[in-house]
Amino acid sequence: MKNKLRIASLAIVLSVGYSYMNSVQAQNNAGWNEGAKLEDAEVVVEKNRVIELPQAARNFEKFHINPPEAGPRSVTYRYNDYRLTQQEIDLQMKVLTIKQDELTKLYGNYLKAGLGNYGTLYLKGYFHNKRSKVADFGADVSHIASARGPVDKSNSAVANSAIGLHGERYLQGLTVGGKLNYGRDKYNFYGYDQDVEREVDKDTIRQVFNRFAAEAFLHNKTSGAPFLFKGDIRFNYLNERYNMSESNVAVGVRSDYTIDESSVFKIDADLSMVAHKDSATATRTFFKVNPTYERQLNAIRLSIGANLAYTGDEVNDAKNLNIYPMVRISAEPIKGNLLVYGGLGGDLQRVTLYQLTQENPWLAPNVQVADINKGLEVYGGFDANIYNYVHLVGRVAYQNYRNLYFYNNSRADSSKFELVYDDGVTNVLNFFADASFNYSDEIRLGLKVDYNKYNTASLEKAFHRPEMAASVYGTYNFFDKILFNSELYYIGSSFGKIYRPDGTSVLRETDAIVDLNLKGDYKFTNNFTIFVMANNLFGNKYERFVNYPGKSINLIGGITYSF
Repeated sequence: MKNKLRIASLAIVLSVGYSYMNSVQAQNNAGWNEGAKLEDAEVVVEKNRVIELPQAARNFEKFHINPPEAGPRSVTYRYNDYRLTQQEIDLQMKVLTIKQDELTKLYGNYLKAGLGNYGTLYLKGYFHNKRSKVADFGADVSHIASARGPVDKSNSAVANSAIGLHGERYLQGLTVGGKLNYGRDKYNFYGYDQDVEREVDKDTIRQVFNRFAAEAFLHNKTSGAPFLFKGDIRFNYLNERYNMSESNVAVGVRSDYTIDESSVFKIDADLSMVAHKDSATATRTFFKVNPTYERQLNAIRLSIGANLAYTGDEVNDAKNLNIYPMVRISAEPIKGNLLVYGGLGGDLQRVTLYQLTQENPWLAPNVQVADINKGLEVYGGFDANIYNYVHLVGRVAYQNYRNLYFYNNSRADSSKFELVYDDGVTNVLNFFADASFNYSDEIRLGLKVDYNKYNTASLEKAFHRPEMAASVYGTYNFFDKILFNSELYYIGSSFGKIYRPDGTSVLRETDAIVDLNLKGDYKFTNNFTIFVMANNLFGNKYERFVNYPGKSINLIGGITYSF
């Protein structure tokens, strides 16, 4: 039916279109041009055909869908357990780490034993704890003895023995420690005239010193606090075969307070009480305090202070109370590599028999001991580093001393020495130089020169004080297998005054000493090392003190065990 409607509609359209086209054509033929007129016309459309369509049947009944029947609803769920096949897999995991540097094994203990000519026995031992952050402690022992010496065989024998203990305990910001030492030194007065005294009773020339020293200290030097201090108390005791004894109780304090980055205030103090017993008993008191203010002014550092000191000595009309002004100026033109300085000051230096008998063991009984009074010192110097290999030190000073001691042969016995003092002021011009070269801890070379020009007021000479001492030294480490040490040294001559039986006297000049020492160590293993020491290779029996020649060539060889 729809198709029929479409055909009828198309026929109507075509009929109307055809009529329109005929009408247009007629107009064109009639003269559609300029000036033409549209005439009145009547168009009649005649409809002669009636299109009749049959009546369509209509169904108004809807589609009917039957509802589902109600019934029981049962839902079934199925669970599937999916698992991987179990496998034994060994995962080799490697954690990358940085290899730690192994600490070098420390050998904190060693024993050395050797033998040498002159019937020499050489024994040394050192025992110490290993690395520790809480404590440091150890002990050392030493025994070096020669059965014979340079004069009359056993009459010039010597023996030195010592044992020491030391320890430190590190607390929170504090360090506490102490030392204990005992030493026994045996000598002989062999400086007698061998032409006169052919038979000598050994018991009359024997000398034995017993030394005991104890020290306790406390400091906070590593705490980083603005106020740093170190305090110590010391006790030294000495006795000898001829009933001389000396005890010394000393207290010392070192402190400095940092005011700011450029200012520091320091106070040092010392107190010493000496009891000396010989044919007479004497007590010697010593006290010294030194306040100093230091300030950094750009590259210049200025120190200003004073040294106040008291001594109870009466020898040579000693001045008891002394005040020394102190000024020091230093500059560092090349930071870390060049320091130049200059200043003036003075000091009172404590002198005891404990130290004098270590320097000269042939002292006579009943010597008079006095503290050294350095009244005025003007000095200047420098300290330089060149390419981190060369270190240079130079210093020059002009000094004035009172009660500077000198050794001279005793009137009663020329084999013993007395302490003598210049009656007045002793002027000393001092030059000191030190140059050292270090290369990778393998090669070390050095030169030291110490020159003192003495100008005495009443003494004829500066007895037994050489003007010049110098040394050239070197060490060589060959692959940590061979260690070689050498020293060529020079000690200038000095003078002593000998009193003859008839009351006259004569000046005697000691030898100028030029000699060479060598020492070599060969390491077999980390535990065993052999060593050889050769002293006085030029073989001359030099006299450092009048009437006391030293040994000729002295050879010692032995072995060291480290553990």
